[in-house]
Amino acid sequence: MTSADDNDNDNDNGEGAAASVMYVYAIVPADVQPEEDATGIHDAPIEIVTHGDIAALVSEIDPDDRLGTPADLQAHARILDGTSHVAPVLPLRFGAVVSDRDAVTNELLAEHHDEFASALEQLEGFAQYMIKGRYVEESIVREIVDENPKASALLEQIRGQPEELTHDARIALGEIIGHTLEAKRDADTRITLEALSPLTDTVTVREPTHDEDAVQIAILLEVDRQDELEQTVGDLAERWDNRVTMRILGPMAPYDFVVRSKPEG
Repeated sequence: MTSADDNDNDNDNGEGAAASVMYVYAIVPADVQPEEDATGIHDAPIEIVTHGDIAALVSEIDPDDRLGTPADLQAHARILDGTSHVAPVLPLRFGAVVSDRDAVTNELLAEHHDEFASALEQLEGFAQYMIKGRYVEESIVREIVDENPKASALLEQIRGQPEELTHDARIALGEIIGHTLEAKRDADTRITLEALSPLTDTVTVREPTHDEDAVQIAILLEVDRQDELEQTVGDLAERWDNRVTMRILGPMAPYDFVVRSKPEG
């Protein structure tokens, strides 16, 4: 398994260069069939290569095409998440490319058949969901200021004054807010994990990607329990009304739990 960029080392004259290579999205049960009009990277048709009880979702791409645009990433995720609605999925990392169909069969499927088959069996009926919470800026800042006398004093010092005269106070207030947000994020994440614990103990806490992120948790959950998940998150949203906005993403492929590196070869 190689990256598409490895093809940059081919001879410049193109002698012996492959007309196409196989981009591999995921491992799925052998009875999965892509939709007739399903397309992936660079709008290439999705195909399936089977071996025994398992299969790979693939498409042909030009070996000279570079990968990594937002459209490429979206196409990769679209195939994985769409498939996860109907079957268990073992995602491969973005950019997994092999030379041809024989390589898909021999280097990927045959070599790891029992491992893949066992993992797919364990994932039957499960999918990943993302639980995300975002602080309401005005509300969380007011909460921090109300709880912290020093922050409240700094805010009063800043209010109505020119920025150039309150530079140090603004920095100090920003530091207090930043440190307090970290503590609140940790506490609110623990509360969310406790709320989710009756549903699943297979969880991954993601690092925040925005200053106002309150919660970012990936869970592996039985799809049949989605209604319970929605009720649990809805209860949290009601509890944190106008403080944290909550949302659920999914069902999606189990990226945080079974994403595999590109097999060697």
